[in-house]
Amino acid sequence: MFIQSKKGLPFKHVGSVHAFDKEMAVQNARDLYTRRGEGKGMWVVPASSIVAVDPSDNQSFFEPADDKVYRHPTFYELPDGIKNM
Repeated sequence: MFIQSKKGLPFKHVGSVHAFDKEMAVQNARDLYTRRGEGKGMWVVPASSIVAVDPSDNQSFFEPADDKVYRHPTFYELPDGIKNM
């Protein structure tokens, strides 16, 4: 279950719902997660459609970024006067 708080903002995961079919899932999600007007958009996605990285593959999956130093924030120098970025 993902909610978009304002039009144009990204959707954020807010929780899970259980339902018999997709119509009931949308109704349950609306009742549980938007009763106070928190959302302007909503995605209800079956758990079986979510793809995740297998924890045993973490090392090999994320390792290639280590050889690209330009992706690390330490590669860049901050101009004078900028305290936080």
